[in-house]
Amino acid sequence: MSEETGDKPIPIRPVTAEALDDLVAELPGAQAAWVRANGFKARLGTALALPGADGTVERVLVGWGTAAERRRERLHLGSFARAAPAGSYRLEGDLSPGEAAQAALGWMLGRYRFDRYKSDGVEVKAELETPEGVDGARLGRIAEGVFITRDLINTPANEMGPEALERAARRIAERHGAQVEVITGEALLEANLPLIHAVGRAGPQAPRLIDLHWGNQGDPAITLVGKGVCFDTGGLNLKRSGSMALMKKDMGGAATVLGLAHMIMGLGLGLRLRVLIPALENSVAAQAMRPGDILRSRKGLTVEVNNTDAEGRLVLADALALASEDEPALIVDMATLTGAARVALGPDLAAFFTDDEELAAELAAASDQAADPIWRLPLWPPYEGDIEPGIADLDNAPKSGFAGAITAALFLKRFVGRTPWVHFDIFGWTPKARSGRPKGGECQAARAVLAMLAARYGEPE
Repeated sequence: MSEETGDKPIPIRPVTAEALDDLVAELPGAQAAWVRANGFKARLGTALALPGADGTVERVLVGWGTAAERRRERLHLGSFARAAPAGSYRLEGDLSPGEAAQAALGWMLGRYRFDRYKSDGVEVKAELETPEGVDGARLGRIAEGVFITRDLINTPANEMGPEALERAARRIAERHGAQVEVITGEALLEANLPLIHAVGRAGPQAPRLIDLHWGNQGDPAITLVGKGVCFDTGGLNLKRSGSMALMKKDMGGAATVLGLAHMIMGLGLGLRLRVLIPALENSVAAQAMRPGDILRSRKGLTVEVNNTDAEGRLVLADALALASEDEPALIVDMATLTGAARVALGPDLAAFFTDDEELAAELAAASDQAADPIWRLPLWPPYEGDIEPGIADLDNAPKSGFAGAITAALFLKRFVGRTPWVHFDIFGWTPKARSGRPKGGECQAARAVLAMLAARYGEPE
């Protein structure tokens, strides 16, 4: 997105399906005939360039669909941004500031390319002027955070192991004047982080806990925890090849909290931020944890490992226990944790769990405002017994097969205590390209959390 330049920008006119006939009636005869000849119906995500008398593009109509379509398919301008001919563009029409901001963000996110290994041959040279009443710098910071997350997830595990994830965290910290401490390898045992060590000790790179701090003493403390399993083979309970194919994205929680942290620090929210990322691989080797092992956690609870492929909740458990010791105002964890959440909600909706009703309401409102969909699932107390195996305090993989996302969240809750907490079970991936969301790694729920935090703690004027 650009500020206004000397070149006269091409107007983009969003038009709803209901308003199309009235708009066409106002157009010059040749352009009206052009709209009809091309069969333009103003369907969401479609676009039609209208030629002027000299044959150049005079304006662009962008389909805005129906109200129901707009609510269902967000970031409407992303498709056109990806396909637009080179040039400068500006939005016109009666969009509210919120609608204009969402359109502009869709434009920015639609321009994303991951071409580190192969160029798609497409150069994006179209620029959108910042719409009136929209904070372009703020949207740019948010888009940068989304791109950080997408890039980290899209990078294959041979180049995005625990060491590379640590380097990424350090780069972000350096940019914002944050501090980073890292506990690595055997030092995890000395620091009483035994679950992180047990899951990651078989990996080719030493497991570690990345600990980022930013902000001023006296501001409300917020801690983000992200699952950073850089590749998940399933351990000795080895995944099938099809299930393993996308496991480079099992650090999607870590990637998302780093993108969110970039947004928070870049916008200067009035809070004190901590980010905790257990970074490791769940690998197969002689020293790998075994089914039937009983492990001790930082909190002192024992865990029976009934499936080494349920490793995410183990590494999060130690990180959440550590996070809760400081008694922050809020803990937010994000993880690509369960297939059960995807079966229930599909790839678009991030499941979230909290027993804080006020927080749940704030998140729901923020999700709608940010066009970043999330859906609350219950922390259902009657299922507590499913995570208690008898031989240990907790079972990492209940055998019933039911309510897997809920039992995983209940497991995590045991390590948080009374600290206000929300757990996001995300997919971190767009399986089919949508407007503003190319196929590949995706930053889910971060913009909703950002909007909630901004409403709570404010942004600088």
